[in-house]
Amino acid sequence: MAYSDRELLARLIECEAGGEGDNGMRAVASVVMNRVHTPGGEYARVGQGSIRKIIYQPGQFVCASETEDGAYNPQNIYNMEPQQIHYDIADWAIAGGRLGDVGRALWFYNPFTAACRTAFPSKVGIFAIRIGDHCFYNPTDAYYQT
Repeated sequence: MAYSDRELLARLIECEAGGEGDNGMRAVASVVMNRVHTPGGEYARVGQGSIRKIIYQPGQFVCASETEDGAYNPQNIYNMEPQQIHYDIADWAIAGGRLGDVGRALWFYNPFTAACRTAFPSKVGIFAIRIGDHCFYNPTDAYYQT
């Protein structure tokens, strides 16, 4: 299916953060758009300013994959049914909106514990803030060497 960038982002927002409230969804949308617009590093090379390339970059968003570890992943963007709030947040992010607390974050994950790691995915990201169940990470200078 050939979804528009807006549709893809709305589906990803619903899938990755649909239960995290408005700020949780805005934070996830901010990470995607931060990756789209980052001035250097892996996401600038791979994404080339494309929402579609960022979302579909292998290994980045579980929701962009129909299979995980060889098994069907029922929680994927193709099974989502975005509501108006998801489209509104996608429009906000595409238009340049960013959740201030997230800053320049390029990563998020749910640790399934009360504590967030200080670095993620390795030494290239440093903890910025926790919103709901997700921890958000800003890039360090080392990221731009990736």
